[in-house]
Amino acid sequence: MTVTTARTPAITSEVIAIRPGPPLSGSVTVDGSKNAALPLLATAATLRRPIQLGNVPANDDVQAMLMLLQHAGHGITHPVGKPSTVLILPSDGMHIAPEFHDTAARIRASYYLVPALLSVHGRAVLPWPGGCRIGERGMEQHFKVYEAFGDRTIMNNHGYSVEAGESRTGSVSVMLPFRSRGATIAAILRAVIAGRPLRLGQPNLSPEVISVLQALQVAGWETRADERVLSLTPPASAAQEPVAWEVPGDKVEAGTLACAIAATRGNGRVEGVRSKDVAPMVAALRWLGIPVDAQHDALHVRAEGTRPTHQPLRAIASLSPRGLDADFEPALMALALGMHGTHLFADAINPGRHSNLIPQLARLGADIHQTSPTQCRLTGPQQLIGTGVEATDIRTGSALLIAGLTASGVTTLGGLEQLRRGHADLPTKLLALGADICEVTP
Repeated sequence: MTVTTARTPAITSEVIAIRPGPPLSGSVTVDGSKNAALPLLATAATLRRPIQLGNVPANDDVQAMLMLLQHAGHGITHPVGKPSTVLILPSDGMHIAPEFHDTAARIRASYYLVPALLSVHGRAVLPWPGGCRIGERGMEQHFKVYEAFGDRTIMNNHGYSVEAGESRTGSVSVMLPFRSRGATIAAILRAVIAGRPLRLGQPNLSPEVISVLQALQVAGWETRADERVLSLTPPASAAQEPVAWEVPGDKVEAGTLACAIAATRGNGRVEGVRSKDVAPMVAALRWLGIPVDAQHDALHVRAEGTRPTHQPLRAIASLSPRGLDADFEPALMALALGMHGTHLFADAINPGRHSNLIPQLARLGADIHQTSPTQCRLTGPQQLIGTGVEATDIRTGSALLIAGLTASGVTTLGGLEQLRRGHADLPTKLLALGADICEVTP
């Protein structure tokens, strides 16, 4: 029988209880991707023309970005009967609301708005990015991008400002020292407002960046990208007519749900995600002996009755094309606790992530050996015992949901406000698949 989230009441409490139950089964559809929606909204703000964006997720970080656009003078409307579709209108250029800086401090993606602010005001003043506390993730490469365009950057303890340089013509060439997604998008959007060709060396080519390039193609820009160079060429003339884009399905939510189905030895279908976006996660599941049918826009996890391979998993986060996205690693760690073998996990991209995740899993009885601040090993299978745990960041929260599905007894998960920053209703989707999850009232 197929069960969908449309028939399942949403979970709205701040603490939930999770117990092991039958294998997960049925079908759910993922929301639009937070990590793709945020730069697409910023891209819309740079084009100075009406943009209709579909499949916009309702998580808190995306809602904060929409508020930022409004505070910066952009019109934000929803077509009647389409709550997940947003029409973004150009900024009126009059002023920036006082609430802008408080909202910007709540999310990391506020830095995507620098080019749009430069375009309208000639200057961008922002607090240091907020978001998950998972280690130092500096903006040095962003600032080098802006300097390549002739901009001036000033930093202090509270934040930073970027002042637009004199208008110039001709191509801009930038070489990134590593494949930074944020710096890649900064370079793309800065080229858009300058109307100048761009050659970017060693670009990040994650699905989120590709979504921005595809959106710009719809708007008339010529884009080319390979592992060495990303090139961007402006259209011959500026257009003003509206264009329509779509946020791709959330690959991280899909990977989390796939791991949850696998952890319970279930048989379930996750729809609404491009299979190519989750290819590294699918490869990891298959390595562990979990059969996964990867279709064009869905995953079918068939873990029921399967035997694990006992092969050790090496889940190493990478910025390289086709590498394992760092946001997949926590869910795989929670799954691996129940799988035979000695498994290696490493995330040097977010150096503080393990210090959040491992202590919470340890509260459930997980035995995880940290070989360095960014690398750890564990040997499974391990028997977890339910207790109270906290979602200290988005991905820790999703990993704890998976762990709670296999821990004996009751696991109570708090900090759902962190989880909702990235997922509007992930516990509800698990509930729709048959998970034993209920709200805890004060």
